[in-house]
Amino acid sequence: MFPESPLLAIDGLVKRFGGFRALDGLSFYLREGEILGVVGPNGSGKTTCINVISGLHAPDGGSVTFAGRAIGGLKSHQLVRLGINRTFQVPRPFMSLTVRENVAVAEAYGGKPQERVDIGALLASLELAPLAGRRAEELNSAQQKMLDLARALATSPRLVLIDELAAGLNPAELERVAARLKEIARSGVALLVVEHLMGFIQEITDRVIVLNAGKEIFEGVMDDAIRDKRVVEVFLGAEDEG
Repeated sequence: MFPESPLLAIDGLVKRFGGFRALDGLSFYLREGEILGVVGPNGSGKTTCINVISGLHAPDGGSVTFAGRAIGGLKSHQLVRLGINRTFQVPRPFMSLTVRENVAVAEAYGGKPQERVDIGALLASLELAPLAGRRAEELNSAQQKMLDLARALATSPRLVLIDELAAGLNPAELERVAARLKEIARSGVALLVVEHLMGFIQEITDRVIVLNAGKEIFEGVMDDAIRDKRVVEVFLGAEDEG
């Protein structure tokens, strides 16, 4: 059962690729200011879920509702204007532009005129201020991931979909990113986090859902998930995430 007026409600979501059901009746919800982790074995539908919510793929069944509005099938640029943005497993900045220019472009084309973003403060919060004048192509992978997050935040979102942001970060970087994500959530922004680092997920999330074959098999806190027989059978000990 969904709580009253969730920010995001996914109900019976289906996504097919040919005869393969990547999502097979998936249902879950997300509240404002909540961090929801999405985990599962390789091929369980995690990234497909993000791709449908963010408008890269249209759903083949079920519903996606955001702030009380049906949004299934809307394009990514429309969803950004409504308050949904995302990061990618492999960041996609404008490589020839500087860090500041990348964020400024995101704000100009996806932001809200009535909610101007302090780009300098945003870059400082993600430890990108010293790199503001460098081209994106000069950044290492961890710095490009932070730039990807900065671009998403520059649009003043209500919901950010985060796809394996922590992959490749060292322990000190993970600690700083975890603190920043929790700070973002405290400001009222909802975060849906797909990740394979279980310690990181346990550190930042309020709840987790576990997917297998496009369906939810568990919803609750991470401490309970690791004791759930179904989760142990399909996920724990898996080598990699998809």
